[in-house]
Amino acid sequence: MKSQLAIENHVAALNSCTLCPLMVGPVVSHHALLSKVYMIGQAPGPHEGAYGKPFAWTAGKTLFKWYSTIGLNEEQFRSLAYMAAVCRCFPGKTVTGGDRVPNPVEISNCSQWMAAEFNILKPELVIPVGKLAIEQVLGKGQLVDVIGQKFEKTLFGVDCDVIPLPHPSGASTWFKKEPGITLLHQSLSQISLHPAWQALVKRAQKG
Repeated sequence: MKSQLAIENHVAALNSCTLCPLMVGPVVSHHALLSKVYMIGQAPGPHEGAYGKPFAWTAGKTLFKWYSTIGLNEEQFRSLAYMAAVCRCFPGKTVTGGDRVPNPVEISNCSQWMAAEFNILKPELVIPVGKLAIEQVLGKGQLVDVIGQKFEKTLFGVDCDVIPLPHPSGASTWFKKEPGITLLHQSLSQISLHPAWQALVKRAQKG
């Protein structure tokens, strides 16, 4: 009960955050959910704010197709796994029309929310999705060097397994050609075998 109250208070505080003046609100957060599976996205796109949930647009369709192949459809995943992000607001557009990459101060500001979530949830399986999220957890590097593998890490004082995924953006071709196809399959296989993921699948099957 204490943990449930803690995550409810946390989400309420997160949704009121105004630390980053260049960010475009609203804050896009998950509902107050206790879970041992913790997914980290990059930042919401321009559409997620209107829907009020992460991965609500085209990239989400691809992401949830991936998860459905290993036992959880979109509704099940959203109801059982905690969805976070490096930054929880849309960063806005660049002068050339692309999505702006969050700056180091914005990433640092938002990391306090992630630290609080780790403290409350104590996740056992962490799934960073996309290069920006992977860098926050595993450091800078090439996708080919980390996708398909499982890493044991201590994040915000919590021991956990990290299994990264590429970003499911429609603009990306990385996961649509080799070695991305094979490495994505390997990552999904690693996730499907993890005890924390298997526990969610069992809960979903029980309804």
